[in-house]
Amino acid sequence: MAMSVEKFKAISPAEFFYRNKEIAGFSNPARALYQSVRELVENALDATDAHGILPDIEIRIDRDKVKTYVYRISVKDNGIGIPPQYVPEAFGKVLFSSKYVLRQTRGMFGLGAKMVVLYGQMTVGEPVEVITSPIGSRRIYAFKIMIDIKENKPVILHRASWPKNSDWHGTFVKVAIEGDWGRAKSRIIEYIRRTAIVTPYANITFRTPDGDVYIYRRVTKNMPPPPRETKPHPHGVDLEMLRMMLRSTNAKTLLDFLVMEFQGVGKVTAERFLSRYGFDPGKDPRTLSQAEIEALYKALREYNEFRAPRSDHLSPIGAELIKIGLQAILQPEFVEAVTRKPVVYEGHPIIVEVGIAFGGAIQPSETPILFRYANKIPLLYDEKTDVAWKVITENIDWSYYGVQFPAPLAILVHICGTKIPYKGVGKESVADVPVIESEIENGVRHVARALKTYLIKKRKEEELQKKAITLVKYIPEIARSLAVFVSKPNPATNGVTQELLESKLFELVKMKIGELPKGISSVRDVVLSVE
Repeated sequence: MAMSVEKFKAISPAEFFYRNKEIAGFSNPARALYQSVRELVENALDATDAHGILPDIEIRIDRDKVKTYVYRISVKDNGIGIPPQYVPEAFGKVLFSSKYVLRQTRGMFGLGAKMVVLYGQMTVGEPVEVITSPIGSRRIYAFKIMIDIKENKPVILHRASWPKNSDWHGTFVKVAIEGDWGRAKSRIIEYIRRTAIVTPYANITFRTPDGDVYIYRRVTKNMPPPPRETKPHPHGVDLEMLRMMLRSTNAKTLLDFLVMEFQGVGKVTAERFLSRYGFDPGKDPRTLSQAEIEALYKALREYNEFRAPRSDHLSPIGAELIKIGLQAILQPEFVEAVTRKPVVYEGHPIIVEVGIAFGGAIQPSETPILFRYANKIPLLYDEKTDVAWKVITENIDWSYYGVQFPAPLAILVHICGTKIPYKGVGKESVADVPVIESEIENGVRHVARALKTYLIKKRKEEELQKKAITLVKYIPEIARSLAVFVSKPNPATNGVTQELLESKLFELVKMKIGELPKGISSVRDVVLSVE
Protein backbone atom coordinates (compact mmCIF):
# COMPACT_ATOMS: atom_id res chain seq x y z
CA MET A 1 0.00 0.00 0.00
CA ALA A 2 1.49 3.30 -1.10
CA MET A 3 1.88 5.96 1.56
CA SER A 4 0.52 9.44 0.88
CA VAL A 5 3.01 12.27 0.82
CA GLU A 6 2.32 15.47 2.75
CA LYS A 7 2.29 18.57 0.58
CA PHE A 8 3.97 21.69 1.93
CA LYS A 9 3.59 25.24 0.70
CA ALA A 10 3.91 28.80 1.96
CA ILE A 11 1.12 31.37 1.94
CA SER A 12 1.42 35.14 2.02
CA PRO A 13 0.35 37.26 5.04
CA ALA A 14 -2.58 38.56 2.99
CA GLU A 15 -3.75 35.02 2.28
CA PHE A 16 -3.33 34.06 5.95
CA PHE A 17 -5.64 36.86 7.09
CA TYR A 18 -7.96 36.17 4.16
CA ARG A 19 -8.39 32.66 5.54
CA ASN A 20 -8.49 33.76 9.19
CA LYS A 21 -10.35 37.07 9.15
CA GLU A 22 -11.81 36.35 12.62
CA ILE A 23 -8.35 36.89 14.15
CA ALA A 24 -8.47 40.56 13.15
CA GLY A 25 -12.01 41.06 14.46
CA PHE A 26 -13.96 40.49 11.22
CA SER A 27 -15.94 37.49 12.45
CA ASN A 28 -19.39 38.56 11.22
CA PRO A 29 -20.99 41.48 9.30
CA ALA A 30 -21.87 43.44 12.46
CA ARG A 31 -18.43 43.09 14.05
CA ALA A 32 -16.79 43.78 10.67
CA LEU A 33 -18.66 47.08 10.25
CA TYR A 34 -17.65 48.18 13.74
CA GLN A 35 -14.04 47.05 13.25
CA SER A 36 -13.78 48.85 9.90
CA VAL A 37 -14.94 52.16 11.37
CA ARG A 38 -12.59 51.71 14.31
CA GLU A 39 -9.53 50.95 12.16
CA LEU A 40 -10.08 53.90 9.81
CA VAL A 41 -10.83 56.37 12.62
CA GLU A 42 -7.73 55.30 14.57
CA ASN A 43 -5.56 55.78 11.48
CA ALA A 44 -7.06 59.26 11.05
CA LEU A 45 -6.36 60.21 14.66
CA ASP A 46 -2.80 58.84 14.55
CA ALA A 47 -2.22 60.95 11.42
CA THR A 48 -3.28 64.09 13.32
CA ASP A 49 -2.74 64.27 17.08
CA ALA A 50 0.39 62.09 17.00
CA HIS A 51 1.92 64.84 14.86
CA GLY A 52 0.64 67.82 16.84
CA ILE A 53 -2.33 68.59 14.54
CA LEU A 54 -5.75 69.40 16.05
CA PRO A 55 -7.94 66.68 14.46
CA ASP A 56 -10.90 67.38 12.19
CA ILE A 57 -12.39 63.96 11.48
CA GLU A 58 -15.41 63.30 9.25
CA ILE A 59 -16.97 59.81 9.29
CA ARG A 60 -19.80 58.66 7.07
CA ILE A 61 -21.56 55.32 6.52
CA ASP A 62 -23.90 54.98 3.52
CA ARG A 63 -26.13 52.03 2.73
CA ASP A 64 -26.10 50.79 -0.90
CA LYS A 65 -29.43 51.57 -2.57
CA VAL A 66 -29.60 48.18 -4.29
CA LYS A 67 -27.55 45.79 -2.13
CA THR A 68 -28.90 46.61 1.31
CA TYR A 69 -26.21 44.53 3.04
CA VAL A 70 -23.43 46.66 1.46
CA TYR A 71 -22.19 49.75 3.30
CA ARG A 72 -19.72 52.37 2.13
CA ILE A 73 -17.55 53.79 4.89
CA SER A 74 -15.64 57.01 4.33
CA VAL A 75 -13.28 58.74 6.74
CA LYS A 76 -11.59 62.07 6.07
CA ASP A 77 -8.88 63.66 8.20
CA ASN A 78 -6.65 66.73 8.18
CA GLY A 79 -3.49 64.81 9.08
CA ILE A 80 0.00 64.72 7.63
CA GLY A 81 -1.14 62.85 4.51
CA ILE A 82 0.64 59.93 2.86
CA PRO A 83 3.47 60.39 0.34
CA PRO A 84 2.08 59.06 -2.97
CA GLN A 85 4.87 56.50 -3.40
CA TYR A 86 3.75 54.77 -0.17
CA VAL A 87 -0.02 54.80 -0.74
CA PRO A 88 -0.27 51.51 -2.72
CA GLU A 89 1.58 49.46 -0.10
CA ALA A 90 0.00 51.31 2.83
CA PHE A 91 -3.42 50.07 1.64
CA GLY A 92 -2.47 47.03 -0.42
CA LYS A 93 0.23 45.12 1.44
CA VAL A 94 -0.58 43.37 4.69
CA LEU A 95 1.99 43.94 7.49
CA PHE A 96 3.37 47.07 5.81
CA SER A 97 3.12 50.01 8.20
CA SER A 98 4.72 53.13 9.61
CA LYS A 99 3.96 51.82 13.11
CA TYR A 100 6.75 49.24 13.43
CA VAL A 101 8.78 51.46 15.74
CA LEU A 102 9.03 51.64 19.51
CA ARG A 103 6.48 54.40 20.03
CA GLN A 104 2.92 54.46 21.32
CA THR A 105 0.40 54.27 18.50
CA ARG A 106 -3.28 53.35 18.39
CA GLY A 107 -2.61 50.39 16.07
CA MET A 108 0.47 48.19 16.01
CA PHE A 109 -0.21 45.10 13.91
CA GLY A 110 0.16 46.60 10.42
CA LEU A 111 -3.34 45.34 9.58
CA GLY A 112 -5.68 48.28 10.13
CA ALA A 113 -6.85 49.67 6.81
CA LYS A 114 -5.43 46.70 4.89
CA MET A 115 -7.74 44.28 6.71
CA VAL A 116 -10.70 46.56 5.94
CA VAL A 117 -9.67 46.57 2.26
CA LEU A 118 -9.21 42.80 2.32
CA TYR A 119 -12.61 42.19 3.93
CA GLY A 120 -14.32 44.55 1.49
CA GLN A 121 -12.64 42.80 -1.41
CA MET A 122 -13.81 39.41 -0.09
CA THR A 123 -17.43 40.44 0.48
CA VAL A 124 -18.18 43.16 -2.10
CA GLY A 125 -15.31 43.05 -4.59
CA GLU A 126 -14.78 46.79 -4.93
CA PRO A 127 -11.40 48.58 -4.61
CA VAL A 128 -10.58 51.01 -1.83
CA GLU A 129 -10.54 54.67 -2.88
CA VAL A 130 -7.80 56.83 -1.39
CA ILE A 131 -7.32 60.58 -1.84
CA THR A 132 -4.39 62.18 -0.04
CA SER A 133 -2.23 65.28 0.05
CA PRO A 134 0.87 65.39 2.28
CA ILE A 135 1.71 68.52 4.23
CA GLY A 136 3.62 70.90 1.96
CA SER A 137 2.51 69.15 -1.22
CA ARG A 138 1.09 71.21 -4.09
CA ARG A 139 -0.87 68.29 -5.48
CA ILE A 140 -3.67 65.92 -4.50
CA TYR A 141 -3.26 62.22 -5.32
CA ALA A 142 -6.02 59.67 -5.91
CA PHE A 143 -5.86 55.87 -6.07
CA LYS A 144 -8.12 52.86 -6.47
CA ILE A 145 -6.42 49.80 -5.02
CA MET A 146 -7.06 46.10 -4.49
CA ILE A 147 -4.85 43.44 -2.90
CA ASP A 148 -3.22 40.54 -4.73
CA ILE A 149 -3.89 37.98 -1.99
CA LYS A 150 -1.49 35.32 -3.29
CA GLU A 151 1.44 37.71 -3.62
CA ASN A 152 0.50 40.15 -0.83
CA LYS A 153 1.02 43.18 -3.01
CA PRO A 154 -1.15 46.07 -4.19
CA VAL A 155 -3.00 46.10 -7.49
CA ILE A 156 -3.41 49.70 -8.65
CA LEU A 157 -6.58 50.01 -10.73
CA HIS A 158 -6.50 53.78 -11.02
CA ARG A 159 -4.00 56.52 -10.26
CA ALA A 160 -4.40 60.28 -10.75
CA SER A 161 -3.20 63.61 -9.41
CA TRP A 162 -4.08 67.26 -9.88
CA PRO A 163 -2.89 70.66 -8.60
CA LYS A 164 -4.15 71.69 -5.19
CA ASN A 165 -6.06 74.97 -5.00
CA SER A 166 -6.70 74.85 -1.23
CA ASP A 167 -4.61 74.42 1.91
CA TRP A 168 -6.08 71.00 2.77
CA HIS A 169 -3.73 68.24 3.76
CA GLY A 170 -4.70 64.80 4.99
CA THR A 171 -6.29 61.62 3.73
CA PHE A 172 -9.75 60.51 2.56
CA VAL A 173 -10.51 56.77 2.49
CA LYS A 174 -13.65 55.14 1.14
CA VAL A 175 -14.31 51.38 1.19
CA ALA A 176 -17.36 49.16 0.58
CA ILE A 177 -17.95 46.14 2.82
CA GLU A 178 -20.68 43.70 3.78
CA GLY A 179 -22.10 44.86 7.10
CA ASP A 180 -25.04 44.77 9.50
CA TRP A 181 -25.88 48.28 10.66
CA GLY A 182 -28.86 47.14 12.74
CA ARG A 183 -26.66 45.03 15.01
CA ALA A 184 -23.56 47.25 14.87
CA LYS A 185 -25.34 50.59 15.33
CA SER A 186 -25.16 50.91 19.12
CA ARG A 187 -21.51 49.83 19.26
CA ILE A 188 -20.37 52.23 16.55
CA ILE A 189 -22.24 55.20 18.02
CA GLU A 190 -20.83 54.41 21.46
CA TYR A 191 -17.33 53.99 20.00
CA ILE A 192 -17.48 57.49 18.47
CA ARG A 193 -18.83 58.91 21.75
CA ARG A 194 -16.09 57.31 23.80
CA THR A 195 -13.47 58.47 21.32
CA ALA A 196 -14.77 62.03 21.77
CA ILE A 197 -14.34 61.73 25.57
CA VAL A 198 -10.56 61.22 25.29
CA THR A 199 -10.09 63.60 22.35
CA PRO A 200 -11.85 66.78 23.55
CA TYR A 201 -9.42 68.67 21.30
CA ALA A 202 -10.94 67.08 18.16
CA ASN A 203 -13.85 67.99 15.91
CA ILE A 204 -15.65 64.74 15.07
CA THR A 205 -18.64 64.49 12.75
CA PHE A 206 -20.41 61.18 12.17
CA ARG A 207 -23.26 60.60 9.70
CA THR A 208 -25.10 57.28 9.99
CA PRO A 209 -26.90 55.30 7.25
CA ASP A 210 -30.17 56.48 8.85
CA GLY A 211 -29.26 60.09 8.17
CA ASP A 212 -28.59 60.94 11.82
CA VAL A 213 -25.63 63.23 12.44
CA TYR A 214 -23.53 63.17 15.62
CA ILE A 215 -21.27 66.18 16.14
CA TYR A 216 -18.64 66.43 18.86
CA ARG A 217 -17.08 69.86 18.78
CA ARG A 218 -13.61 70.72 20.02
CA VAL A 219 -13.81 72.10 23.58
CA THR A 220 -10.09 72.72 24.08
CA LYS A 221 -7.01 73.30 21.94
CA ASN A 222 -4.71 71.61 24.43
CA MET A 223 -3.38 68.25 23.23
CA PRO A 224 -1.25 65.52 24.80
CA PRO A 225 2.42 65.71 23.78
CA PRO A 226 3.05 63.52 20.70
CA PRO A 227 4.92 60.28 21.45
CA ARG A 228 8.57 60.04 20.40
CA GLU A 229 10.32 57.07 18.87
CA THR A 230 12.74 55.46 21.29
CA LYS A 231 15.24 52.62 21.57
CA PRO A 232 14.51 49.36 23.41
CA HIS A 233 15.43 48.95 27.06
CA PRO A 234 17.86 46.09 27.91
CA HIS A 235 15.14 44.42 30.01
CA GLY A 236 12.63 44.69 27.16
CA VAL A 237 14.33 42.56 24.49
CA ASP A 238 13.93 38.85 23.95
CA LEU A 239 16.59 36.52 22.58
CA GLU A 240 15.46 36.77 18.95
CA MET A 241 15.25 40.58 19.03
CA LEU A 242 18.76 40.74 20.48
CA ARG A 243 20.01 38.47 17.69
CA MET A 244 18.43 40.70 15.03
CA MET A 245 19.86 43.84 16.66
CA LEU A 246 23.36 42.33 16.70
CA ARG A 247 23.05 41.34 13.05
CA SER A 248 21.91 44.78 11.85
CA THR A 249 23.95 47.13 14.06
CA ASN A 250 26.52 49.57 12.69
CA ALA A 251 28.48 49.46 15.96
CA LYS A 252 32.06 48.19 15.65
CA THR A 253 32.46 47.04 19.24
CA LEU A 254 30.25 45.44 21.85
CA LEU A 255 30.68 48.53 24.04
CA ASP A 256 29.43 50.79 21.24
CA PHE A 257 26.57 48.37 20.55
CA LEU A 258 25.21 48.72 24.09
CA VAL A 259 25.51 52.52 24.06
CA MET A 260 24.11 53.02 20.53
CA GLU A 261 21.26 50.49 20.45
CA PHE A 262 19.71 50.70 23.94
CA GLN A 263 18.14 53.42 26.01
CA GLY A 264 19.36 53.98 29.55
CA VAL A 265 22.88 52.73 28.82
CA GLY A 266 25.77 55.21 28.87
CA LYS A 267 29.44 54.42 28.36
CA VAL A 268 30.23 54.08 32.08
CA THR A 269 27.24 51.79 32.66
CA ALA A 270 28.16 49.69 29.60
CA GLU A 271 31.76 49.30 30.77
CA ARG A 272 30.65 48.29 34.25
CA PHE A 273 28.15 45.76 32.84
CA LEU A 274 30.65 44.16 30.43
CA SER A 275 33.32 43.97 33.13
CA ARG A 276 30.98 42.30 35.63
CA TYR A 277 29.97 39.54 33.20
CA GLY A 278 33.37 39.09 31.55
CA PHE A 279 32.52 40.24 28.01
CA ASP A 280 35.21 41.73 25.76
CA PRO A 281 34.15 45.37 25.18
CA GLY A 282 36.17 45.59 21.95
CA LYS A 283 34.67 42.52 20.27
CA ASP A 284 32.74 42.95 17.01
CA PRO A 285 29.06 42.37 18.04
CA ARG A 286 28.27 40.74 14.67
CA THR A 287 30.76 37.92 15.36
CA LEU A 288 29.21 36.69 18.61
CA SER A 289 28.50 32.95 18.68
CA GLN A 290 25.11 31.53 19.62
CA ALA A 291 26.40 30.68 23.10
CA GLU A 292 27.74 34.24 23.55
CA ILE A 293 24.45 35.75 22.40
CA GLU A 294 22.53 33.62 24.91
CA ALA A 295 24.96 34.62 27.69
CA LEU A 296 24.60 38.30 26.74
CA TYR A 297 20.80 38.01 26.74
CA LYS A 298 20.76 36.40 30.17
CA ALA A 299 23.12 39.06 31.56
CA LEU A 300 21.04 41.93 30.14
CA ARG A 301 17.90 40.55 31.79
CA GLU A 302 19.70 39.96 35.10
CA TYR A 303 21.62 43.25 35.48
CA ASN A 304 19.55 45.63 37.62
CA GLU A 305 21.68 48.78 37.48
CA PHE A 306 20.36 50.06 34.14
CA ARG A 307 18.25 53.20 34.39
CA ALA A 308 14.49 52.58 34.37
CA PRO A 309 12.85 52.78 30.93
CA ARG A 310 11.97 56.29 29.76
CA SER A 311 8.33 57.09 29.00
CA ASP A 312 8.75 59.91 26.46
CA HIS A 313 7.66 57.53 23.71
CA LEU A 314 4.28 57.31 25.45
CA SER A 315 1.51 59.87 25.12
CA PRO A 316 -0.89 59.76 28.08
CA ILE A 317 -4.08 61.80 27.75
CA GLY A 318 -3.40 63.80 30.91
CA ALA A 319 -5.66 64.38 33.92
CA GLU A 320 -6.89 67.78 32.75
CA LEU A 321 -7.94 66.54 29.31
CA ILE A 322 -9.70 63.55 30.88
CA LYS A 323 -11.66 65.89 33.14
CA ILE A 324 -12.52 68.16 30.21
CA GLY A 325 -13.68 65.19 28.11
CA LEU A 326 -15.79 63.64 30.88
CA GLN A 327 -17.35 67.01 31.68
CA ALA A 328 -18.17 67.80 28.05
CA ILE A 329 -19.72 64.44 27.14
CA LEU A 330 -21.22 63.13 30.43
CA GLN A 331 -22.09 66.48 32.07
CA PRO A 332 -21.61 65.25 35.66
CA GLU A 333 -21.76 67.32 38.83
CA PHE A 334 -18.34 66.06 39.95
CA VAL A 335 -15.27 64.98 37.99
CA GLU A 336 -11.69 64.08 38.92
CA ALA A 337 -8.77 62.35 37.20
CA VAL A 338 -5.21 61.24 37.83
CA THR A 339 -2.25 60.22 35.66
CA ARG A 340 -0.11 57.70 37.51
CA LYS A 341 3.69 57.63 37.31
CA PRO A 342 5.17 55.13 34.82
CA VAL A 343 5.69 51.54 35.95
CA VAL A 344 7.60 48.80 34.17
CA TYR A 345 6.07 45.68 32.63
CA GLU A 346 8.55 43.25 31.01
CA GLY A 347 11.05 46.05 30.38
CA HIS A 348 8.44 48.42 28.91
CA PRO A 349 6.98 51.48 30.66
CA ILE A 350 3.23 51.51 31.25
CA ILE A 351 1.21 54.56 32.31
CA VAL A 352 -2.25 54.15 33.85
CA GLU A 353 -4.78 56.99 34.00
CA VAL A 354 -8.08 56.99 35.85
CA GLY A 355 -11.00 59.40 35.72
CA ILE A 356 -14.22 59.49 37.75
CA ALA A 357 -17.52 61.26 37.09
CA PHE A 358 -20.55 61.40 39.38
CA GLY A 359 -24.10 62.74 39.25
CA GLY A 360 -25.44 65.30 36.82
CA ALA A 361 -26.68 63.76 33.57
CA ILE A 362 -25.24 60.29 34.37
CA GLN A 363 -27.99 57.70 34.76
CA PRO A 364 -27.87 55.60 37.96
CA SER A 365 -26.85 51.96 37.51
CA GLU A 366 -26.25 48.93 39.72
CA THR A 367 -22.51 48.92 38.96
CA PRO A 368 -20.13 51.71 37.91
CA ILE A 369 -20.26 52.57 34.19
CA LEU A 370 -16.81 51.66 32.91
CA PHE A 371 -15.01 53.40 30.03
CA ARG A 372 -11.95 51.33 29.08
CA TYR A 373 -9.14 52.58 26.83
CA ALA A 374 -5.79 51.25 25.67
CA ASN A 375 -3.51 53.71 23.85
CA LYS A 376 -6.54 56.03 23.54
CA ILE A 377 -8.62 53.31 21.82
CA PRO A 378 -12.07 52.63 23.33
CA LEU A 379 -12.49 48.96 24.25
CA LEU A 380 -16.15 47.95 23.88
CA TYR A 381 -16.10 44.16 23.77
CA ASP A 382 -15.25 41.59 26.48
CA GLU A 383 -15.70 44.12 29.28
CA LYS A 384 -16.19 41.59 32.09
CA THR A 385 -12.95 39.75 31.31
CA ASP A 386 -10.88 42.94 31.59
CA VAL A 387 -8.66 43.71 34.57
CA ALA A 388 -10.33 47.13 35.01
CA TRP A 389 -13.73 45.48 35.47
CA LYS A 390 -12.25 43.19 38.12
CA VAL A 391 -10.82 46.18 39.99
CA ILE A 392 -13.98 48.31 40.09
CA THR A 393 -16.39 45.45 40.87
CA GLU A 394 -14.30 43.16 43.11
CA ASN A 395 -11.39 45.11 44.59
CA ILE A 396 -13.17 48.33 45.53
CA ASP A 397 -15.74 48.65 48.34
CA TRP A 398 -17.67 51.65 47.07
CA SER A 399 -19.65 52.08 50.29
CA TYR A 400 -16.40 53.14 51.97
CA TYR A 401 -16.33 56.09 49.58
CA GLY A 402 -19.94 57.05 50.27
CA VAL A 403 -21.45 55.52 47.11
CA GLN A 404 -24.61 53.44 47.39
CA PHE A 405 -25.88 51.65 44.31
CA PRO A 406 -27.76 52.26 42.12
CA ALA A 407 -25.59 55.34 41.65
CA PRO A 408 -24.76 57.78 38.82
CA LEU A 409 -21.08 56.78 38.75
CA ALA A 410 -18.71 56.44 35.77
CA ILE A 411 -15.06 55.31 35.83
CA LEU A 412 -12.56 55.85 33.01
CA VAL A 413 -9.42 53.68 32.84
CA HIS A 414 -6.71 54.34 30.25
CA ILE A 415 -3.61 52.18 29.85
CA CYS A 416 -0.87 53.34 27.50
CA GLY A 417 2.31 51.56 26.55
CA THR A 418 4.18 49.87 23.73
CA LYS A 419 3.48 46.45 25.22
CA ILE A 420 -0.01 46.03 26.62
CA PRO A 421 -0.94 42.48 27.72
CA TYR A 422 -4.13 41.97 25.73
CA LYS A 423 -5.98 38.69 26.26
CA GLY A 424 -6.45 38.10 22.52
CA VAL A 425 -5.51 39.42 19.09
CA GLY A 426 -8.80 41.34 18.98
CA LYS A 427 -7.21 43.71 21.54
CA GLU A 428 -10.48 44.27 23.45
CA SER A 429 -9.54 43.04 26.92
CA VAL A 430 -6.45 43.56 29.11
CA ALA A 431 -5.10 40.68 31.21
CA ASP A 432 -4.93 40.99 35.00
CA VAL A 433 -1.16 41.41 35.23
CA PRO A 434 -0.34 42.26 38.89
CA VAL A 435 1.57 45.50 38.22
CA ILE A 436 -1.21 46.84 35.96
CA GLU A 437 -4.00 45.70 38.30
CA SER A 438 -2.24 47.44 41.19
CA GLU A 439 -1.85 50.68 39.21
CA ILE A 440 -5.52 50.70 38.20
CA GLU A 441 -6.63 50.02 41.76
CA ASN A 442 -4.40 52.77 43.18
CA GLY A 443 -5.68 55.18 40.54
CA VAL A 444 -9.32 54.33 41.25
CA ARG A 445 -8.80 54.73 44.99
CA HIS A 446 -7.13 58.12 44.40
CA VAL A 447 -10.08 59.57 42.49
CA ALA A 448 -12.60 57.79 44.75
CA ARG A 449 -11.12 59.57 47.77
CA ALA A 450 -11.71 62.89 46.03
CA LEU A 451 -15.32 61.84 45.36
CA LYS A 452 -15.75 60.84 49.01
CA THR A 453 -14.54 64.27 50.16
CA TYR A 454 -16.97 65.92 47.73
CA LEU A 455 -19.93 63.78 48.87
CA ILE A 456 -19.20 64.41 52.57
CA LYS A 457 -19.03 68.14 51.94
CA LYS A 458 -22.20 68.03 49.84
CA ARG A 459 -24.14 66.13 52.52
CA LYS A 460 -22.99 68.53 55.23
CA GLU A 461 -24.14 71.46 53.11
CA GLU A 462 -27.49 69.77 52.51
CA GLU A 463 -27.95 69.20 56.26
CA LEU A 464 -27.08 72.83 57.02
CA GLN A 465 -29.47 74.01 54.35
CA LYS A 466 -32.27 71.88 55.83
CA LYS A 467 -31.55 73.38 59.25
CA ALA A 468 -31.53 76.87 57.76
CA ILE A 469 -34.88 76.38 56.06
CA THR A 470 -36.33 75.01 59.32
CA LEU A 471 -35.11 78.10 61.19
CA VAL A 472 -36.30 80.50 58.50
CA LYS A 473 -39.81 79.02 58.70
CA TYR A 474 -40.11 80.33 62.27
CA ILE A 475 -38.82 83.83 61.50
CA PRO A 476 -42.26 85.37 60.64
CA GLU A 477 -43.75 84.20 63.98
CA ILE A 478 -40.72 85.41 65.95
CA ALA A 479 -40.68 88.72 64.10
CA ARG A 480 -44.41 89.18 64.71
CA SER A 481 -43.93 88.66 68.44
CA LEU A 482 -40.95 90.98 68.55
CA ALA A 483 -42.85 93.63 66.60
CA VAL A 484 -45.64 93.54 69.21
CA PHE A 485 -43.06 93.78 71.99
CA VAL A 486 -41.29 96.83 70.53
CA SER A 487 -44.47 98.56 69.40
CA LYS A 488 -44.91 100.21 72.87
CA PRO A 489 -43.97 103.92 72.97
CA ASN A 490 -40.21 103.98 73.05
CA PRO A 491 -37.96 106.39 71.07
CA ALA A 492 -35.30 103.67 70.70
CA THR A 493 -37.64 101.35 68.78
CA ASN A 494 -39.49 103.96 66.77
CA GLY A 495 -39.86 102.78 63.12
CA VAL A 496 -39.16 99.08 63.79
CA THR A 497 -41.59 96.95 61.76
CA GLN A 498 -42.24 93.21 61.42
CA GLU A 499 -40.78 93.28 57.88
CA LEU A 500 -37.56 94.88 59.11
CA LEU A 501 -37.24 92.35 61.92
CA GLU A 502 -37.82 89.47 59.52
CA SER A 503 -35.09 90.81 57.25
CA LYS A 504 -32.60 91.19 60.11
CA LEU A 505 -33.34 87.71 61.47
CA PHE A 506 -32.99 86.23 57.98
CA GLU A 507 -29.56 87.82 57.59
CA LEU A 508 -28.48 86.41 60.97
CA VAL A 509 -29.53 82.88 59.95
CA LYS A 510 -27.78 83.25 56.60
CA MET A 511 -24.55 84.40 58.28
CA LYS A 512 -24.68 81.45 60.65
CA ILE A 513 -25.51 78.77 58.08
CA GLY A 514 -23.86 80.02 54.91
CA GLU A 515 -25.31 79.72 51.42
CA LEU A 516 -28.99 78.83 51.18
CA PRO A 517 -30.56 76.70 48.41
CA LYS A 518 -31.16 78.28 45.02
CA GLY A 519 -34.43 80.22 44.89
CA ILE A 520 -34.36 81.02 48.63
CA SER A 521 -33.34 84.65 49.06
CA SER A 522 -35.88 85.83 51.64
CA VAL A 523 -38.33 84.64 54.31
CA ARG A 524 -41.20 84.95 51.82
CA ASP A 525 -39.44 82.47 49.47
CA VAL A 526 -39.49 79.87 52.26
CA VAL A 527 -43.16 80.51 53.03
CA LEU A 528 -44.06 80.19 49.35
CA SER A 529 -42.00 77.01 48.95
CA VAL A 530 -43.82 75.43 51.91
CA GLU A 531 -47.21 76.48 50.58
